[in-house]
Amino acid sequence: MKKSRRKFLGMGLALGLAPLLKANPAKRLFDHKKSDKKLKILILGGTSFLGPHQIAYALERGHEVSTFTRGKTVPKIHQELFTKVEKLVGDRENNLEALKNRKWDVVIDNSGRRTKWTEDSTKLLVDNVGYYMYTSSISVFYPFTGDDFSENRPLVTEIPQDASEQEKRTYQFGVMKATSELATIDTFGPERSIIVRPTLIVGPGDVTDRFPYWVTRIEKGGDIIIPGKRDEVVQYIDVRDLAEWMIRLLENEAAGIYNGSGPGFNMTTDAFVHGIHASFNSPVNYIQIDDVNFLQENNVIGIQPWVIQLPEYAGMSKSDNSKAIKAGLEFRPLSETVNATKEWWYSDAVSQERRDNILSGERSFMNREKDILEKWKARKG
Repeated sequence: MKKSRRKFLGMGLALGLAPLLKANPAKRLFDHKKSDKKLKILILGGTSFLGPHQIAYALERGHEVSTFTRGKTVPKIHQELFTKVEKLVGDRENNLEALKNRKWDVVIDNSGRRTKWTEDSTKLLVDNVGYYMYTSSISVFYPFTGDDFSENRPLVTEIPQDASEQEKRTYQFGVMKATSELATIDTFGPERSIIVRPTLIVGPGDVTDRFPYWVTRIEKGGDIIIPGKRDEVVQYIDVRDLAEWMIRLLENEAAGIYNGSGPGFNMTTDAFVHGIHASFNSPVNYIQIDDVNFLQENNVIGIQPWVIQLPEYAGMSKSDNSKAIKAGLEFRPLSETVNATKEWWYSDAVSQERRDNILSGERSFMNREKDILEKWKARKG
């Protein structure tokens, strides 16, 4: 019965939740004034990329913060603020003792990487917490075909039997996030659940090298391969914009489901690349390679912070963020994201080894760039 119910929820989210989400349209327009009510916030996770920025903003606005982690990850940004945070230690797989018999106003679930973890934590906390916010992903929409990428799009809740091994790996993440969303709603109900589906998150503290690579590569200049077409759509969100908006959603008790994507307009690949370069004065020569077969043959797909328009990914950068904007999501200029990322990248928070590897390491794309350019020129004659 529960499996059938979840499948129904996944396929019929638009019908089942739409009336509840539209019940109070006046609550959709929020300002940035500090909330009069000071919240007790529990963050499951909190030490990786998104969490430290959420903590910084929450403390700035007068809230109390507790984190629940395994106690193994050292935050790469805002380290000084963690002396003001209650740090609870456990394991979401088998040790939630530190969360028992405690009360918080809201929970932010940043570390829900297994559906079971979300099921366990929601059931444990449902009677002691007001709102549960689950940090999901736009991967719940995979494969990204069609035109509707609003919050009402049906979720991927099962891996097709005929999926290839490579497709199964992609499906697994989307299914996990989708079923974790449903686990949240199953337990807390739509009136106490807040689901946020970010797109590519960028900015200071980035734990991946995807966006920092392009910042440092364009800073270096020279012949630079730009994979894909010039007019492909780019979606990303500055981690600070996402973190601050999520805290405001909690302050406003804004239950619902939101696509956390940016920017606030249709940005193209060209605009994105030139927007990064505007923060530098390096001489560059862009070589646009739009031959998808060539990009696949040379393992170039996936190294850029935008999506090459393969059929199954065609809509990945087209999530509808209009509802989130109405609920107060705002975006800082790309130049601010680049400059903040650059400042963090060259600080003590990033090791010199990581900085060296991004451009000259064995797996760096820049190491392959010259050979790929020669192959491209040969193909073009």
